[in-house]
Amino acid sequence: MTVGQFLPGDSLVHRLDPRLKLLATFGGVAALFLVKGWLGLLIIAAGSGIVMAASRVPPSYLWRSIRPLLIILAVTFVLQLFGYPGTALVRLGPFTITHEGVREGGFLTARLGLLLLSSLMLTLTTPPVALTDAFEWLLSRLRRFGAPSHELALMMTIALRFIPTLFRELDDLVKAQKARGVDLSVRDPRRLSQAVLPLVVPLFVLSFRRADDLSIAMTSRCYRGGHGRSRYREMSFGALDIAGACLVGVWLVVALTAGRGWA
Repeated sequence: MTVGQFLPGDSLVHRLDPRLKLLATFGGVAALFLVKGWLGLLIIAAGSGIVMAASRVPPSYLWRSIRPLLIILAVTFVLQLFGYPGTALVRLGPFTITHEGVREGGFLTARLGLLLLSSLMLTLTTPPVALTDAFEWLLSRLRRFGAPSHELALMMTIALRFIPTLFRELDDLVKAQKARGVDLSVRDPRRLSQAVLPLVVPLFVLSFRRADDLSIAMTSRCYRGGHGRSRYREMSFGALDIAGACLVGVWLVVALTAGRGWA
């Protein structure tokens, strides 16, 4: 599983300051929820496509990253398809597919897909340590209110890093169950739930064990949070980052301006 993993590279996107990439991701997500029409959504999609091309992430790797998330997009579309009121197109027993449901389902699915893609591009092109520093810099304004910005940033990054680890643990559990003769390819929901249920408890146990090992490792290295800590690499904006910030600003302004068109 490649969800949440960092893919090393030397592209323009990889060389950008992590703070800029984090703010650009947040700006893109905010623009996704502010645009109301397909034109603004297509402009955001075009910008995301340019970023993907500039990052030089192999399409096959990107597909493996987003494939496990397709079930979320499918469920979103189906819920809107059958649950949105409006002009009936097709009636399937007690369910009705409406024209407005098809339109809203497609729009929300595209919006959610771009949101997932933006978060994937951030994690694929930014090392976890740099992402931690960017989160800490963004949350540093809250220190005056007593908020532990460093600990919050570290918690977010560890959560992202644990996603592929848990997927690997789940894959090992599935292989162990198959080696014991458990059939996980059945289509009957009741039999499938009975086969999958034994995976839940060991997965929770393994995740807690991983967290405990990590806490022991951090304690043995005298980790005390962000107070008084220095950094091996200092972040600084360069000419490439300034140019990237200008392009991102223009992209978001154009998307928000055109977001009311083609509803």
